[in-house]
Amino acid sequence: MNTVYDWVTVALFAGLVVLFLHRSDQEPGPRDAMWHYLVAAVGCGLVNWIGNAGYHVAATLSLIGVAAFIVLVLRPRPL
Repeated sequence: MNTVYDWVTVALFAGLVVLFLHRSDQEPGPRDAMWHYLVAAVGCGLVNWIGNAGYHVAATLSLIGVAAFIVLVLRPRPL
């Protein structure tokens, strides 16, 4: 873990895992589809890959997009 992209994407992915485990334990059942988490996880990987390749603007914009997807689709907290 050498770059800031490594740390940020791993932290974001860890947050996704915690959110998934928390929601899967809820009594009424999860309201999220599994593919929502897949999109966010693949997005984290792509952001890390793009950032490590040196495309900082593209990685930053992609990171904002992944974070927006998580907030708008998975809704960790009600808006």
